[in-house]
Amino acid sequence: MPQTVTDRAPRRGAALRVAAAATAAALAAVLSVTPAGAGAATGTTMALGTPVGFASVDALGQNGTTGGAGGRTVTVTDADAFLEYIDSKETLVIRVAGTIAITSKQGVRPNKTIIGVGTSGHITGGGLDFYRSYNVIVRNIRFTAAEDDAINVGQQSHHIWIDHNTFSGAVDGSIDVVRGADYVTVSWNHFDHSDKSMLISHSDGAAGTDIGRLKVTIHHNFFDNSRQRHPRIRFGEPVHVFNNYFLGNELYGVASTENAGVVVEGNYFQDVPHPLFSASGYADSGPGRAVQRNNVFVNSGTPETSGAVVEPRTFYAYTVDAPAGVPSAVRADAGVGAQWGTP
Repeated sequence: MPQTVTDRAPRRGAALRVAAAATAAALAAVLSVTPAGAGAATGTTMALGTPVGFASVDALGQNGTTGGAGGRTVTVTDADAFLEYIDSKETLVIRVAGTIAITSKQGVRPNKTIIGVGTSGHITGGGLDFYRSYNVIVRNIRFTAAEDDAINVGQQSHHIWIDHNTFSGAVDGSIDVVRGADYVTVSWNHFDHSDKSMLISHSDGAAGTDIGRLKVTIHHNFFDNSRQRHPRIRFGEPVHVFNNYFLGNELYGVASTENAGVVVEGNYFQDVPHPLFSASGYADSGPGRAVQRNNVFVNSGTPETSGAVVEPRTFYAYTVDAPAGVPSAVRADAGVGAQWGTP
């Protein structure tokens, strides 16, 4: 049976410390491909490291998340080529060079890595949609002005790793994880003055598809003066929120509702009036469960905790960095950067 942890009995066992190398590997990941023109094949070797958290777990027939590793590598500079490749059944590494202007949410088939080249990778106007998809990495892309969601992980999609991206200006959410999706890691992203950063489960009526699913890890993200949903959760358990920097979040930091279970640890909350909702629910949604431990609160409110939550280390090993160092580390490395997409 999965272990549980309560807000009154934090357990910081050896399992929290045995995966430092995995975090370092993810940060040290590099590409080994040769640039080429739009749509041209450029190689077959890809090294992106491995995710920390649920995207790393062997489950649902998937051995972690490897994206397009082992497939062809192509470079795209226009929307037509980009849409053709993300809709392909082929295993692919898709390098995005320059601005890709699309509309609506465009489907991404399984076994893909979508990665920006240097700091040039930019998707604007639309977003990415995962419908029964799996084994996809989205990295080093700047998402702007999505007319709906920038990334929608839905319809039982699983093993999706969203890493080192920058989000701003989405009309709805930056990232949604909904409709029975599972085994997702969201790491080292910059949510730049966004409104709705991240939603986990789309409605109070989604219990039938979402209970027992929606296992998500959210770590080392910069919630930079974004207003709400960092994340807002229904039903999912466990959702693991650790080592994130919450700055100036007007409405709230994390909200656990509808009996969701979230572990919030090692984060740095600065100027956040409501860091964590749980026992009182939020808006029209009923109460959830939340455990908080080893967080720093600067000019912020008191977190609300309630009940017991399945322990994330039941599923994977991880290391929690000292929260005092989170702001500098996240400011330095979260979001798009040349080191994350340069061959």
